[in-house]
Amino acid sequence: MTRIAALTAALVLLAGCNTSPTPELYTLAAVTGPPRHLAAHSVELRRIGLAGYLDRPEIVRASADYQVHVTSNQRWGESLGGMLDRVITEDLVERLPGTAVFAESGAISTAPDLILEIDVQRFDTDASGALVLLAQVAVRHADARQAAHAETLRLNVQPASPATRDLVAAMSTALGKLTDAIVGILARS
Repeated sequence: MTRIAALTAALVLLAGCNTSPTPELYTLAAVTGPPRHLAAHSVELRRIGLAGYLDRPEIVRASADYQVHVTSNQRWGESLGGMLDRVITEDLVERLPGTAVFAESGAISTAPDLILEIDVQRFDTDASGALVLLAQVAVRHADARQAAHAETLRLNVQPASPATRDLVAAMSTALGKLTDAIVGILARS
């Protein structure tokens, strides 16, 4: 009887070692911004390019000293690329009343006046703990092969604390600031 009890206890301990806590899931959110009217009637957001080290379910906190630091049990609620498409589209819709904004990755398609392309090269914290968003942005008229305007944007936002929730809030704020800069580029194109 003692052997059976010991074996059962060992099996229970082994089973407990194989279970992992339920991951905490996070999502980025659209933030409000100032409205602006464009001459363009429609804008298509192309699928956003994303640096490979960011393209993972885990939240990347920092990349420094040739290492990528990720959260252990805190993950994105959807793919980061898809989430960026969705949030930036929402941000643009709010900021551009009277202009139809749609994402290439969505179900809607039409002939746009302007095409917006974004390549996110960095979206993590630096050594000081500030969030850094580095993105290349290009806008072109739908009937042109070359960009009417292209530039690299670097934005810094200080999270309220080192907590993941505050990091994600800072990321949402940075995307709102990126969208504000993009609206300015769209207006000049």
